[in-house]
Amino acid sequence: MSFLNYLLSLLVLYPIVGAFCWIIGAFCYKFIYRHEVTEFRKLSTEEQPFITIMVPAHNEEVMIEQTIEYLATELQYSNYEILVVDDGSTDSTPVILQKLQAKYDCLRVIHIEDNKGKAHAFNIAISFAKGEYILSNDADTIPEPNALQKYMNYFMTEEGQNIAAVTANMDVQNRTRIIEKSQTVEFSSIVGTIKRGQMGTLGTMYAYSGANTLYRKQAVYDAGLFRQDRATEDISICWDQQFNGWKAVFAPEIMFYMNVPSSLKMLYLQRKRWAKGGTEVWLTNFKKVFSHPIQNLSKVVMFVDQTLSIIWSFFYVVTMLLFLISVGHFVLTHSYEHVLYVMDLVFIFVTFEMLAGFLQLVAALLLDDNGQKLKYLFFAPFYMLWYWQMNALTIVTTFIPAVKTILGFGVGTWKSPERTKMIK
Repeated sequence: MSFLNYLLSLLVLYPIVGAFCWIIGAFCYKFIYRHEVTEFRKLSTEEQPFITIMVPAHNEEVMIEQTIEYLATELQYSNYEILVVDDGSTDSTPVILQKLQAKYDCLRVIHIEDNKGKAHAFNIAISFAKGEYILSNDADTIPEPNALQKYMNYFMTEEGQNIAAVTANMDVQNRTRIIEKSQTVEFSSIVGTIKRGQMGTLGTMYAYSGANTLYRKQAVYDAGLFRQDRATEDISICWDQQFNGWKAVFAPEIMFYMNVPSSLKMLYLQRKRWAKGGTEVWLTNFKKVFSHPIQNLSKVVMFVDQTLSIIWSFFYVVTMLLFLISVGHFVLTHSYEHVLYVMDLVFIFVTFEMLAGFLQLVAALLLDDNGQKLKYLFFAPFYMLWYWQMNALTIVTTFIPAVKTILGFGVGTWKSPERTKMIK
């Protein structure tokens, strides 16, 4: 019974303890980690390595023209090409791309007849890429103008010769609706803090931002290219490359701006894909990690956290159902004092969760972008509470599909979310 009590306490406190752990890790990155590049040297045209900006596109008629226009005209880098992979688009995307090809010499387009997923599109296009470095750039995403210069500052150092990929710091470009502004909170407090915490304490990180990551082409080939049956090819290849001895790097000083879901439905569908991809990586690499725990000590830490996250998600969903059943029973039996007692317990738990999330956000906003996002602090507590519930639900509902993928029944086809026009 003692073990069960300890396990129950751990599950109840997991989100709160986890938030404080990532806060500590983020400050370790800020004050202890010594491998972040903070002073970026401007590379002359002669010394710039050639980069292929690869843009996968499936039915992206709303965003593709703005994205290509920006990539072709606004980047402070000379030695690059844009390679768009039209993955079976059925809208006007091919027509728009044909018009843009006549306008920009740096643009090439590969047309794939049937939509078979982002990973499949990448694996086809990488053979046509001229660059020794490949920038994965989603059709709804733009990097800051000097991003390529900053990226190469990481690769072009002595210790950078073992870097497989550098992933940038994401921000939101469509901020009209509350749900869009709220995701600015998420990317700072959750994504940014966790990646900093991983780098600051473990010296590496375990999920690229697929929307904007610069890969070394050789490291992609060494990993056997992208896994085509995975929901999140970027997370999978991050692990695959590190098992091959390569290093993954998070660069918070390199910013890119993405178009985020503008409705709860699209946000939920996106997070289902992310949750399924995370579980697939957990299932794929579990045996590899724990077969050699000392050799893979940093990965063991990540797997313990992921394991607790999955267990907590099932625990949360089950206890929520029990809570609703109990409240219904107490109401029907007129035991209103029990209803108040249960509601008090829930209120205390939720308050502590929101406090932990609020502190995590404050720490992240102070560290991220020199505190310029503090104006979004108002959206923090409620979004953090919503995020934890959505995270738990998506992990539970995608667990069986993830198992099916590992057993060989996964597919990589994709559907672009609803887009809104880019903010200049």
